[in-house]
Amino acid sequence: MISMKTLLGDGHPLKILALGAHCDDIEIGCGGSILSLIENYNIESIHWVVFSSNDIRKIEALQSAESFLSGVKNTKIIIKDFRNGYFPYIGADIKDYFETIKNDFEPNLILTHYRNDRHQDHRTISDLTWNTFRNHLIFEYEIPKYDGDISNPNFFINVSKKNKNLKIETLLKHFPSQANKQWFTQETFEAIMRLRGIESNAPESYAEAFYARKLAI
Repeated sequence: MISMKTLLGDGHPLKILALGAHCDDIEIGCGGSILSLIENYNIESIHWVVFSSNDIRKIEALQSAESFLSGVKNTKIIIKDFRNGYFPYIGADIKDYFETIKNDFEPNLILTHYRNDRHQDHRTISDLTWNTFRNHLIFEYEIPKYDGDISNPNFFINVSKKNKNLKIETLLKHFPSQANKQWFTQETFEAIMRLRGIESNAPESYAEAFYARKLAI
């Protein structure tokens, strides 16, 4: 395992791999944290990979990712088109693509889905993350949804009010195709960050939460 001291101390450059099953997953689950990391740490590069899309959502996802990563010099944004909702049944193909990612990029921080997420696509991405990257620091982010599967996270990244607002504004601006969904609102995104801010005593009241299964300090 990579130690937190080695990863975050002494200006050690971060090479971040952000993984999302669907086009807005990374932004919802850890968009504020990515903005905070960019603002506060030495970022060498960020690879941003989305596994499922269509023609409309791909454009939205590209524009959103470019906006979130505008402060990073070295980025790579990849939007794939694996079949939405079928990830467990096409797992071999997705696993092959994970091997491509592994051969192309050596991250020292990975942001991926929560292993116990009730959405089958999210779980598949989480499982393949751990299956592929065996000696890496992995933070699993959460996504609020109808299934009610958020749990008790053990790692928090504080999000400033500025970055909280920027996250939400960017989400609402770049994903108009999702505006008709009852949960895709400013109130939803702010509420979960406020709750996690309470739990972590965040200085500016907001945070994003993660499940960190293995840490060496």
